Amino acid sequence: MNVLTRAHYMPLYSRLGPYDTAMADHVLWGHERGHAAEAFEHWGHEASVMPHDLLPLMHHRMVGGTSWKARTRDELEERHPGLLERVTRAVEAEGPVIARDLEHLAPPQGPRGDWWDRSDVKRALEYLFITGGVAASRGRHFARTYDAASRAWGLSAADATSDWGLPTEEARQALFDRALVAVGIGTPRDLADHFRLPYTGSAEGRGALDWAESAVERGLASWVTVEGWAERALLATGAVDPGRATATALLSPFDPVCWFRPRLKRMFDVEYRIEIYTPAPQRQYGYYCLPLLVGDQIPARFDLKADRKAGALLVQAAWREPGRAPGARRLPQAAVARAAVRELTTMARWLGLESVSVAPRGDLAPDVASALVPRTGGAADAALG
Repeated sequence: MNVLTRAHYMPLYSRLGPYDTAMADHVLWGHERGHAAEAFEHWGHEASVMPHDLLPLMHHRMVGGTSWKARTRDELEERHPGLLERVTRAVEAEGPVIARDLEHLAPPQGPRGDWWDRSDVKRALEYLFITGGVAASRGRHFARTYDAASRAWGLSAADATSDWGLPTEEARQALFDRALVAVGIGTPRDLADHFRLPYTGSAEGRGALDWAESAVERGLASWVTVEGWAERALLATGAVDPGRATATALLSPFDPVCWFRPRLKRMFDVEYRIEIYTPAPQRQYGYYCLPLLVGDQIPARFDLKADRKAGALLVQAAWREPGRAPGARRLPQAAVARAAVRELTTMARWLGLESVSVAPRGDLAPDVASALVPRTGGAADAALG
């Protein structure tokens, strides 16, 4: 998703402010010669970038059976017997590679469809990625690259006898504990969603309430009640109340703050749904809306686009949130607009854009345009100094 900037850059920006994305690529993917990657990509919440110490916790997902895995393997074997094995050998011999490098192993037949259309080689690589048969990374132009897991990770999930991962229940408890540290305070359902863990238990395993009780017993958290919350919550041991929240930040739709919509609604009274897959006439707010965090509230959202050819950050719509965080005073419209302009101009400079342009769509747009003028000394379509 590159309408504004790559999605994985945004959570870092929201927390750090402007930073060198080349540094992030260097740290995450090891783009500099002699520097090993410190992260890997796999199915955490969705497709996620995670530190290497989470690999043993992801192993059970790689080797576990799902209907998608079985169906994909059967379909590929029927269409191209032995393709998975040939692709695996090619990646081990030639990796890191992108899918196009291996298309000759099963050339596409007939015309290609829309952008969702994937060749059988790409499907084979994705199957191997999900099952741990190959390791995925990102190249310099963000294309997903594939390499031998033994080379990228020093281990591989493809071997049925591999034992470097944690057993399923132990891994799920460890992921729940990790979510507790990341979230700080949340209901068991909130914490389970952080790594998309099953909320309810089954005959084969435990559920979120069991993991929550274990965390409390081990001193990692305590049960608390939160005013206005229907369920009890876990408060992480060592979590610190800062007293005041003063930061301003634009949040990605893929930011952990926005992941679990019930928690977002409960904490900030914000109803949020990304609309990139919604047909344009049916969109309520815009294609790529970013919530704006101001202190302890999310008072607005903005449909943003980076027009790189024109060198402009386009504010295609600006909306005031109708609700407010429980217990908080509603921020004045002018204050929200001023905070928004500060953040929008900061983001534009970070993206290397020379101006901010505010379209008239949205109930906050006039205030944002007015606040932009004295800050830049220009018009609503303002060049940055």
